[in-house]
Amino acid sequence: MNTHNMNTTKLMTQAAILAILSVALLPGVAAAHGGEEHVIGVVIKISDVSITVKTTAGKLVEVAFDAKTTYMRAKQPIQKTDIKAGDRIVIHAVEVKEKLVAHTIEIGTTTGAVQTKH
Repeated sequence: MNTHNMNTTKLMTQAAILAILSVALLPGVAAAHGGEEHVIGVVIKISDVSITVKTTAGKLVEVAFDAKTTYMRAKQPIQKTDIKAGDRIVIHAVEVKEKLVAHTIEIGTTTGAVQTKH
């Protein structure tokens, strides 16, 4: 193999690795199916009208609730009041008047707090 072919192969390999990493490291707010967006991260705060999430990319995203929003933990329905700061969360939301509104909120089975061994 000559030097030109080796350099081309090396560049193609680096480009492929970069493409794979780019997809793997998508931010916590990603376009999804059906016009929905997914907000993935940890609950920072929750109010009567919205929830603020620190995404996996470190961005703070506020998502509003409406009367149709559903809440789940381990595929079981829960109440909005069951959601606490530190919960891991996946929100399926739609944009309404330039604002994200939650369709479904799914809470992880463990909190986002880091546990240490003693």
